[in-house]
Amino acid sequence: MWLRPEEVLLKSALKLWVTERSNRYFLLQRRRGYGEGGGGIAGLLVGTLDTVLDSTAKVAPYRILHQTPDSQVYWSIACGASLEEISQHWDWLQVNVMRTLSVFDSDDDITSFVQGKIRGLIAEEGKSSSGDDEDPERFREAMLRFERLFGLPKREKLVTYFSCSYWRGRVPNQGWIYLSTNFICFYSYLLGNEVKLVFSWDEVSRLERTSSVLLAESIRVCVHGEDHFFSMFLRLQQTYLLMQQLADYAITRLFDKETFSMDHPLSDPLHITQRALEVHARNQAFRSFFRLPQEENLCEVYESFLWVPFNHYNTLGKICVSERYLCFASQDGSQCHLIVPLREVVSVELPDRSSRALSVGVRGTRAFRFSEVRDFERLAATIRRKCSASSSPQHSASAQVTSCFCSAHLLKERMKEQSWQIHFAEYGRGSGMFCTKKTRDLVVRGVPETLRGELWMLFSGAVNDMATHPGYYAALLDECMGSSSLACDEIERDLHRSLPEHPAFQTDTGISALRRVLTAYAHRNPKIGYCQAMNILTSVLLLYAKEEEAFWLLVAVCERMLPDYFNRRIIGALVDQAVFEELIRDHLTALTDHMTDLSFFSSVSLSWFLTLFISVLPIESAVNVVDCFFFDGIRAVLQLALAVLHYNMDSLLCCHDDAEAVTILNRFGDIRWEEVESMRKRNKLYVIQTLEETTKQNVVSTEPFCSLSETLSLNIPLKPIFTRQHFISCYWSVSSPSLQNHDPSLPYLDQYQLGQSQFSALFTLLLPWAPNTHSHSHSHSLTRSAFRLADENRDGLVNFREFICTLDILYNGSFTEKLKFLFKLHLQPGMITSSLYISLYSNSSTDQSLQ
Repeated sequence: MWLRPEEVLLKSALKLWVTERSNRYFLLQRRRGYGEGGGGIAGLLVGTLDTVLDSTAKVAPYRILHQTPDSQVYWSIACGASLEEISQHWDWLQVNVMRTLSVFDSDDDITSFVQGKIRGLIAEEGKSSSGDDEDPERFREAMLRFERLFGLPKREKLVTYFSCSYWRGRVPNQGWIYLSTNFICFYSYLLGNEVKLVFSWDEVSRLERTSSVLLAESIRVCVHGEDHFFSMFLRLQQTYLLMQQLADYAITRLFDKETFSMDHPLSDPLHITQRALEVHARNQAFRSFFRLPQEENLCEVYESFLWVPFNHYNTLGKICVSERYLCFASQDGSQCHLIVPLREVVSVELPDRSSRALSVGVRGTRAFRFSEVRDFERLAATIRRKCSASSSPQHSASAQVTSCFCSAHLLKERMKEQSWQIHFAEYGRGSGMFCTKKTRDLVVRGVPETLRGELWMLFSGAVNDMATHPGYYAALLDECMGSSSLACDEIERDLHRSLPEHPAFQTDTGISALRRVLTAYAHRNPKIGYCQAMNILTSVLLLYAKEEEAFWLLVAVCERMLPDYFNRRIIGALVDQAVFEELIRDHLTALTDHMTDLSFFSSVSLSWFLTLFISVLPIESAVNVVDCFFFDGIRAVLQLALAVLHYNMDSLLCCHDDAEAVTILNRFGDIRWEEVESMRKRNKLYVIQTLEETTKQNVVSTEPFCSLSETLSLNIPLKPIFTRQHFISCYWSVSSPSLQNHDPSLPYLDQYQLGQSQFSALFTLLLPWAPNTHSHSHSHSLTRSAFRLADENRDGLVNFREFICTLDILYNGSFTEKLKFLFKLHLQPGMITSSLYISLYSNSSTDQSLQ
């Protein structure tokens, strides 16, 4: 690898380098302690310095220096992980540079020419380089070290690396952690003590920040039930978030493929970089906080003050600008925030340059004043450029089936309406309304029925989805008109079970509207299609919103606010159950001490979360829960669930068994948004891994041949290495057949599959005879034929069931079974020689008399 020329000092008391080759202008050197003759005290010390300091020689054990005969200055220009690699650079210099240098008269000209040539080579390489580190050269060195240390294939993409300590007991091992698309790796070398770890992301079941008396702050990584602690990071939070993203990306793509979109910004593992991960996380947080459509990306951020007219003071916060929205959030995020669709902006003015202020006018004679904006002129130009002339859709307070709903508390409703009208007068209405703590207080007291649809659309962000997709719902209905599918059959079956006691769904008007909304959504999102509980939720939405609005509210719930809830494995709901258990441990310690197992709470509360309490509360109370949910998201449901447990605390503490506790719960704090989202991410790995382990254990208990690994002389656990091979084949290629054909709905042993190259590598490793017994051509012929024989359905892939059955014949089969197997191999394309027959024959363990 070519390096940017830097001066080096050759003379050193430790003599860390040995010259291997030299000529008039260049030296090729080897780092002492590497190669032949390495080791000894100098080798140990050099290895320690290389690992802890990462100084470059730093990374590579070979280097090339440039020198001139009359100069005392040397310049490093190349490094390499192996003698072969550095020799290629040396030969290139001999052929392309040495002859040219003879034309120069002065040493300075020679040095200038060499430096310019090397910089040009680096620049040329940089055009196709995918590294995005702040120091490209240092990142390239890290990639070189990563490839040399861990022996992973060159296709493996290093994303980033950090200096840290790995704790074994009470002893910290200082080294470097490497994060790639498929693996988390660590290396440390200290005075002869080498530590090397390689874990694939699909093996990680827990990933969290933790602290203890010994470790002030560290990252805990749980792999196969064993905890590994990493600490002393310079940027611990940044490292943790990147690890969390990579683990989530990997496990979702492999284990929960049905929810993974190939349109995902990070769908191609070969193009994942640290910068791409950070941008993706920032965009996700931006959309989630402000409830914006999935296509919105954060473009620019400005720190500023916003004039709050109802309180008559400026509040400090940040302006966030995307393609179609101007958003503001106060410094703590809860005091005040607003969302201004740029389609509503009618003017942008600069009233006071001394205070770097700008005024943004919107429809309805309102204006927002921002001050102390560092680059206020640029922000004004950006807003003007992004503004569009499209009009905002107006919400009609009446819904198609609302007229069937009657309230018994007219006076109370009028008082609520009056309170909200006062709020609108002070804080604004519709797009651009100030959302404050007072807004939350009004929501908690209850939203009036005449305003419920409007406010649900506003708080959920569905109003923005509908505005940016005019005519979309009508087009969907036209497309799915008269279509037939499994989802349509399931919808038809549940239509009359939604809210059977409500008059709105005792007529064809309400039932037809419900059918159209559910069918349109199933057509829009076939990965979800239709799931139970969607009908109950949609029924309530139709009570207060128009049909098209109910559709977009359903989109907001299923795709943003409750992600992965409504699918075959309800991963999202199970994740939030795990979050709920964690909150119980944190906030209801008395209950935690009394109940040794909190998992039964999850089984009871699952319906609470899936239906937002609609299935367990009277409709009059349930809609108040939906009010809070659309304003505060899932934390409103979590807080209510905790309140239910707290209210029944005394009774629960007196329970003697789970059944009694369930009976009590069926009778019937303040959690920050950032905490809930962090807990969701932290628990997602655990939930998906637990599902996989449970499924695997159930299969292993019913499939006796899965114990075959116990009979292998290598004592290799077959299932983990087979899964890893499948995992790797999925990630190195976006169009991998293994990935494209991975179906989580299949039986567990049929889910994971290998192509011919992965099969050959694994099959050769596990053959009963030594790998060097036969020639390479014989071995290749055998594995190719064995693959074709194992591939029963001829799809070019072999699943675990097919793979294990093939091995079972080789290890446990009788002589007759092996002979039949050999005959079938002969029928496959290609030649099998007699020497392979002898191997199969001699390995028969059941009929020694025939040998």
